[in-house]
Amino acid sequence: MKKFDKERVLLAVAGPVIALAVAFVLSAIVLIASGKNPVEPFALMFEQAGFSDIQVLIINQASMYYIAALAVAIGFRMNLFNIGVDGQYQLAAMMAAIVGAHASLPAALQVPLLLLTAVLTGAFWSGIAGVLKITRGVSEVVATIMLNSIATAVIGYLWLPDVFGVKIGNNNTTGEMHESGWIPGIDMGAAGEVYGLVILAVLLGIGYLLVLNRTRFGFDLRASGASESAAAASGVDPKRMVLTAMLISGGLAGLAGLPILMGDTHTYSLNFPTGIGFLGIGIALLGRNSPVGIAFAALLWAWLDKASPELDFHGYDKEIAVIMQGLIVLSVVVSYEAVREWGLRRQQRRVGAELAAGHVLGATDNSKKEVAGR
Repeated sequence: MKKFDKERVLLAVAGPVIALAVAFVLSAIVLIASGKNPVEPFALMFEQAGFSDIQVLIINQASMYYIAALAVAIGFRMNLFNIGVDGQYQLAAMMAAIVGAHASLPAALQVPLLLLTAVLTGAFWSGIAGVLKITRGVSEVVATIMLNSIATAVIGYLWLPDVFGVKIGNNNTTGEMHESGWIPGIDMGAAGEVYGLVILAVLLGIGYLLVLNRTRFGFDLRASGASESAAAASGVDPKRMVLTAMLISGGLAGLAGLPILMGDTHTYSLNFPTGIGFLGIGIALLGRNSPVGIAFAALLWAWLDKASPELDFHGYDKEIAVIMQGLIVLSVVVSYEAVREWGLRRQQRRVGAELAAGHVLGATDNSKKEVAGR
């Protein structure tokens, strides 16, 4: 491997490693300040990761985190901050649940119908922010935050008994989906079942990698994110790229809730997971928008979620995991900037050394020519 490639790998790995190390240290300081053992909580959570049932829970949770983080990463590649992933995936999951409860087709048609419903709903909701940005210059951050609130209101309306809601006790639901729309899980014996749509998460990661690095669209997306003016000079329409990126981001976001919807709950209710879209932001940051990095970050986040309940049984607050997640996000921002500055200084020193070496070499050649001329 060339020296330059080794440095690039080092810079890519250094940021996440530093961020995690700082987050663990700061979490330990918080535990010490509260009079707790700073090591035992982490030991307990690491121990939980060895149990097969916890591993299944981690994989299932990570699949949803992974899809949400990919949706965020698409926007980041275009210098767009799609903070509306949470509203997009919740509204998409609800629409898919409604269609699944009222349409009864063979599985070969029902499953694609539900997937398409989720993708189109998420893309439509994010597309609103995209249109506002390219036509009126409205920041996608402001637009998607407002759309999150509107999505919550729309969901509340659709839950009304006179619309699509089905009241079960004190729980609002959309009614149970027809079995043809269920995705069977991967049986892991006593450990439980891995969601069948975990495979979809893997395929989306592979597709993200290939499209971003092997297609003209991926090149245009990365070029527009790096320099919109330079991309425009090369013939790329920046407005079209903004809208396309927002549509793709929203379409991916729409799929984030389907692993649990089609593999477990089979209905959208008050118990449906929320906040996945916001967690996807931190996961995408930690994974540096790389599909492999995001996969490891999603597994880490899922481990913190699923292993932390054990802390309650040992006198520790499980919220220490939430504190860690917040500290990781803060540490990521600081460590990436520090690593970037370090990389720039190394590059400057290397260029300076090469220029100095070239100057010495040139002076030596001139001396040789003078001697030869005499």
